[in-house]
Amino acid sequence: MRETIFALSSGALPSGVAVVRLSGPGTCFALEALAGKLPEPRHATLRTLRDSRGGILDRSLVLFFPGPESFTGEDCGELHLHGGRAVVQAVLETLSGYPDFRLAEAGEFTRRAFLNGKFDLTEAEALSDLISAETEAQRRFALANAESRHRALYDGWRKTLIHARAMIEAELDFSDEEDVPGSVAERVWEEIAELRSSLERHAAGYRTAEIIREGFRVVILGAPNAGKSSLLNMLARRDIAIVTEEPGTTRDVLEAALDVGGVKVIMTDTAGIRENPGRVEALGIDRAIDRAREADLILLLEDCNAPVRVRLPEGIPHRRIGNKLDLAEKTLHPGHYDFLISAHTGEGIDRLLSEVRELAVQATSNAGETLPFRERHVQLILDAAKHVDTAATQTSLPLEVRAEELRLAGDALGRISGTIDVEDLLDTIFSQFCIGK
Repeated sequence: MRETIFALSSGALPSGVAVVRLSGPGTCFALEALAGKLPEPRHATLRTLRDSRGGILDRSLVLFFPGPESFTGEDCGELHLHGGRAVVQAVLETLSGYPDFRLAEAGEFTRRAFLNGKFDLTEAEALSDLISAETEAQRRFALANAESRHRALYDGWRKTLIHARAMIEAELDFSDEEDVPGSVAERVWEEIAELRSSLERHAAGYRTAEIIREGFRVVILGAPNAGKSSLLNMLARRDIAIVTEEPGTTRDVLEAALDVGGVKVIMTDTAGIRENPGRVEALGIDRAIDRAREADLILLLEDCNAPVRVRLPEGIPHRRIGNKLDLAEKTLHPGHYDFLISAHTGEGIDRLLSEVRELAVQATSNAGETLPFRERHVQLILDAAKHVDTAATQTSLPLEVRAEELRLAGDALGRISGTIDVEDLLDTIFSQFCIGK
């Protein structure tokens, strides 16, 4: 990392303030060349910035963060400029003219911080989630994951595996020594069996993390002209779907992301389900059924004045809703539907939304626990559990082979936090960050 990188870190221009960040061995040189003198570490100092010909670029606050006590672990600097496009462009062009200076790639500041041991991969991924958080639940979850609790959990499991391997190898290598009793390895298998259960329970918690990060999925299902698109528009409080009196207007899947009680909820409108549809309509119905099978909740919508039954996918929680209450000519039996609403007038919508909110919050109730929050975490945890299971249950295998299975399990856990062999993952992980982070 001989090159010094720089980038605009504060978002779109124009803005009130634009922050240009630098990191690398040339940071001190750049700050002195621009501002005339290196500011006191961690103190914002007002300076006149000049280009290589002495022309004034801007009046700016300048900060210097000497390594290793900086975000990246290297010497870092920040220039708090006036947020005009011409001002920022002039400063960036001046920096690019210095030897071994270049614009940073997406996520490169965070990548350097990881490579310099400032945090592990799980903390870096949590930082990415914090930047992209849209709801309060996502923000809290990302902040909790940005702490070192995942590293502590996975390191603890790796230490258990290392200890088990040490006991096995002690028996293999030193069984003739008086102070190494025979069958010492038998003492570790109960602990290994407990570890296998812990790994499987931990992997099962991914669904909660997925709901927090990606959203609680609600699919509106029903026959044509039941009012599904009107309900989506009412819940989203804007016109997302086209609404007409003609049945079968919606032919594809339409989605809206809502913040419901601090939880991201993905509300999906689908094509009306009926017998003997046309070719295009049949494709829409197939997509509707596929989305319903993946849903966390189905809102089964019916015209309460002319209900048409629709078969639901099995095993998916659902609520039966009678719509068009404003057009009802008679009093409806209260037990016939879970909710009675009018997607036209808004009657009953608040009660329905409260139910969705309660179910979404309930689905994320264990968010305070340490959960795997990326799919790659789950794959590696299940890989580790598979190797642990082989070592614990395949008693006919030689001890050497069972010890090797424990080593493979430990390596899988090490790849989660970046302790072992993750070079091929780094480009993928850090490319998801924005430029300047």
